[in-house]
Amino acid sequence: MVPSQILLGSTYFLPPGGHACFYPDVPSLRLFLKYWLPVVLWMAVIFAGSGDSKSGNHSSRLIEPLVHFFAPNIAPDTLEMIILGVRKTAHLTEYAVLAALVWRARRRPPPGKFPGWRWPDARWTLLVSVLYAASDEWHQSFVPNREAAVHDVFIDTIGAAGGLVLVWIASRWHGKD
Repeated sequence: MVPSQILLGSTYFLPPGGHACFYPDVPSLRLFLKYWLPVVLWMAVIFAGSGDSKSGNHSSRLIEPLVHFFAPNIAPDTLEMIILGVRKTAHLTEYAVLAALVWRARRRPPPGKFPGWRWPDARWTLLVSVLYAASDEWHQSFVPNREAAVHDVFIDTIGAAGGLVLVWIASRWHGKD
């Protein structure tokens, strides 16, 4: 008989000879890949968006020509407001997606099932999203042409809360409470 114990999602075997072998716990790895890897990848997308190449100076180079295409005679002040609105909408959207992904990872629904709503999971998801938003703004404080802004953390939090509202609506729609 081989004694074993579960340690941090992996199985640690002690064969009769006494030398320890480390084998990954395959079901835990599958669960991580299915539920938490999308969260980590989305966080990496957000982190990459915090770099200098996605700063307001750079992103306005993409948005401005598009707006001028549809409204060639737009006033400069109106154009600035549109660019700001697009950028802040991106904040809302990326954190709504993050909250939905964290919720899914936390709940781990079985195939074909929608997880029911649970307030403790919603609070935990919102906390993770807010902490990540704060860390993202802190990261931006070290990036040239970027600045950390507390109001962006609030916008990100509103986006995460909006994502959770959509999850709540979907859970109600699927008949789970």
